[in-house]
Amino acid sequence: MKRRVVITGMGAVTPIGNDLQQSWQGVRSGRCGIAPITAYDTSGRKVKVGGEVKDLDVTSLIPKAEARRMARFTQLGVIAAEEAFRQSGITPENTDPNRCGVLVSTGIGGLPIIEEEYTRGKEKGWDRVSPLFIPMCITNMVAGTIAIRLGLKGMCSCVVSACASGSNAVGDAFRQIRDGYADAMVCGGAESAATPLAVGGFTSMKALCESEDPSRASIPFDKERSGFVMGEGAGILVLEELEHAKARGAVILGEVLGYGATCDAYHITAPAPGGEGAARCMREAIADAGLTPGEIGYINAHGTSTPMNDRTETQAIRAVFGEAAPPTSSTKSMTGHLLGASGAVEAIFTAMALRDGFLPATINYQVPDPECDLDIIPNTGRQAEIRAAMSNSLGFGGHNVSLVFGKYKEG
Repeated sequence: MKRRVVITGMGAVTPIGNDLQQSWQGVRSGRCGIAPITAYDTSGRKVKVGGEVKDLDVTSLIPKAEARRMARFTQLGVIAAEEAFRQSGITPENTDPNRCGVLVSTGIGGLPIIEEEYTRGKEKGWDRVSPLFIPMCITNMVAGTIAIRLGLKGMCSCVVSACASGSNAVGDAFRQIRDGYADAMVCGGAESAATPLAVGGFTSMKALCESEDPSRASIPFDKERSGFVMGEGAGILVLEELEHAKARGAVILGEVLGYGATCDAYHITAPAPGGEGAARCMREAIADAGLTPGEIGYINAHGTSTPMNDRTETQAIRAVFGEAAPPTSSTKSMTGHLLGASGAVEAIFTAMALRDGFLPATINYQVPDPECDLDIIPNTGRQAEIRAAMSNSLGFGGHNVSLVFGKYKEG
């Protein structure tokens, strides 16, 4: 018998807020987190705006000596994880640490450290690079650091599937608990890759928006969209088996109902024609949840603001839901694209939408595109009581992930 899996903790660090409450309030108010890039000098560069985390005092949350031993993506992941863990109320007294694991992903990991240490080695000699270079930059270190800091001794891993990474982590953690391998899991994603090299790479492949106007940069489903905006941040959830959560008196924030994961097996960057793989993924997630398409009340779309993604995702949603497609918005219009962290942050926003009965808007929408003819909740969010919602993530390499969440109810 499959076990029910609920959410008992959530933490977030995003371009629109430095914790869960600030980030969700940013969503509710339609705050735009896109602004000129400050991490490096953009003079002479085509791309000048990004979705950076703002005014975050890392050393007020992580001791300075420890923070210096972490890449920024790990710092962000640790901060979000500790917020989620505090909210969950899990302690060594009420949860066996051997039955509590960590699945936290990243798409790119410590690229800023790689750039810094390459420059250092080139200038001072390769044997002079930092002894912390390798453990700071490898992608699994955010999961490992979280496990060490929280004392969690169950499964600890890092799924890397480009922009689907964070969603894969949540889905795989869900299965770990549902199938009896763990009682609780800390899961999600963290990313901070706004570097000259990363932005240059995405710019050269024509993936990024080159507008200098923050209000016309990340504009999913708008006919004038021209590419995504690089963002950074972290989203972490604590998932728990229902009876375990109830036994320790946990506050239950929502429920994970279903998970679908497919591959286009088509192209390294382009989605399959018509969104075939994404449509198949959504159908799998809905079936896994034991629901029908008509029971999904909202979709948090991948919605990157690239011409091809938004058109293809619209086609995939239409293939599954037909003319009865539910309201579908992209919160990337506010945050930009957080790469490997995006799916986890959007999973949190989807769970919060269910909890509060509020559907996030797609902000800065001006020019309708007949090829993106969904109800994208333009510019202003709306109140709506829904019972189930879906979050989609689609990554380079043809990775597709859909997660289905439900409003928690007894029985």
